[in-house]
Amino acid sequence: MPIHEEMLSITYAWAIGLGIVVGTIARAITLVVDYRQTPTYPDGQFIHLFAGFIAAALGAVAIPALLEKDYAAFTFLALAVQHFRDIRKMEQESLDNLELSGYARRGDAYIDGISKTYEARNYISMISSMIASSVVLLMESLPRALTVITAAALGMLSVFLLKRFTRGKRVGDICVVQQGKIQIQGSKLFVDDVYVTGAAGSPVARELFLQQGLGVVITPKKEQFRATLENAGQRQAILYEAASTLGVKTYQYVKRSVEQDKMVIALVPVDRDIGRMIAAIQNTPVLENSRKVRRIMSR
Repeated sequence: MPIHEEMLSITYAWAIGLGIVVGTIARAITLVVDYRQTPTYPDGQFIHLFAGFIAAALGAVAIPALLEKDYAAFTFLALAVQHFRDIRKMEQESLDNLELSGYARRGDAYIDGISKTYEARNYISMISSMIASSVVLLMESLPRALTVITAAALGMLSVFLLKRFTRGKRVGDICVVQQGKIQIQGSKLFVDDVYVTGAAGSPVARELFLQQGLGVVITPKKEQFRATLENAGQRQAILYEAASTLGVKTYQYVKRSVEQDKMVIALVPVDRDIGRMIAAIQNTPVLENSRKVRRIMSR
């Protein structure tokens, strides 16, 4: 083998290897088990890590293949896109099957958002591996150590930039979330004077809500954010996060007040921690079907 070809093959090996490592790390970084509690178990985490490894391998191999004029790489990238869409469908089906087994339902809109997030994270893995691989090839004439450090740094920088770009708004960005006072008048339950339900008249319900219940009031920061809070799928997602974070002994209600321009949640949790409940609600994503872009709506 000629010296030039041998050096080129070594460069390709470094480019592909580093690309795979960076892309796989990228998927591990975006696989944080957050407040949404998914994926929770090692099996689910392993599935997504392995899918990230495949995405990283495809991204790392793509650039060297194109430089060698092997245009079949485009075919592999197209197959990868279809594979990631299948992952999205798999997540949708899995979360749909779990809907009736939790403290509250996520709702179709929230499930759709979660599954799209998993698909997007595989693309982040692929893009970061492509960037790392490309940098190694572009800097092949420089010292190897400098090339590897630069490629790894730029690859990881792309991960954080893409992660920030794909991070949507949270309920806490558009609403004020604060503790509400639970009151019972006769059989009627109120949270900060907002009527919630008329099913709180029994001695058991009264005692549970007054002694163990928690109430939260959610108020839009601006008038245009009311459309988001009025969306049924968004309200369901907020209730799910509150219920799944604290657990629910019994009773859970979400109610909106058109007159007072706010939404309230009342429940009797397993873990009576108002701080965690508020944080869970603040971190609930603003769903795609509830988000209204003001500049478009005003046309």
